[in-house]
Amino acid sequence: MKILVCISHVPDTTSKINFTDDNSKFDTNGVQFVINPNDEFGLTRAMWFKEKQGASVDVVNVGGAETEPTLRKALAIGADSAIRVNTAALDGFQVAKQLAKVVQEGGYDLVIAGRESIDYNGGMVPGMLAGLTNANFVNNCINLEVDGTNATAIREIDGGKETVATTLPLVIGGQKGLVEESDLRIPNMRGIMMARKKPLTVVEPVDANAETSAVKFEKPTPKGAVTLVSPDNLDELVNLLHNEAKVI
Repeated sequence: MKILVCISHVPDTTSKINFTDDNSKFDTNGVQFVINPNDEFGLTRAMWFKEKQGASVDVVNVGGAETEPTLRKALAIGADSAIRVNTAALDGFQVAKQLAKVVQEGGYDLVIAGRESIDYNGGMVPGMLAGLTNANFVNNCINLEVDGTNATAIREIDGGKETVATTLPLVIGGQKGLVEESDLRIPNMRGIMMARKKPLTVVEPVDANAETSAVKFEKPTPKGAVTLVSPDNLDELVNLLHNEAKVI
């Protein structure tokens, strides 16, 4: 079985986020990047298939050279080879188009992607990728078993879980629960040294226009922030509080 794991290069959740160009672009200065957590669960599950069933595992990322340390970490965890599509990730559709070419040319049986990346939270790429490659698709996947060309998956749905049976080729949108957090792997020295010798192939992108663009970013209101009340809206605020007190 050939497995491809899609790896997003995302800011560490502890990073301080800022924007530039009138809040229209993300400022990467001083930001530490990591493997997208949902993708890390998927990569760990792929490693299980490699060790238990002899599957081969490749990882892929759409991005510039700055994403290669993240791919090298995936190789250190145990992936066999890495592919970087040499273009910036602009939106979900453009990324899915790039990944579709890699999937089709590589002849992969199973593609594991995170259900969403933690930076943009679009949740679009796995489903689009399945559509572009004519593969079966299971989203919000929290368990996956493969027997030959048959697969059984468990996914989260509103109010519970659903078990589905399908066949390869298959794309899943994985998330926390696909493996236990305790099963996530930290690269050891041997893995890091071996990763340096594993192939990391850079491929050129296909023509694909972004269908969306970010107009402006806005930070959430800091926790505990105080909203100042001006004389213009003081009466409105008093009436609102008075009405709420009546309801209580």
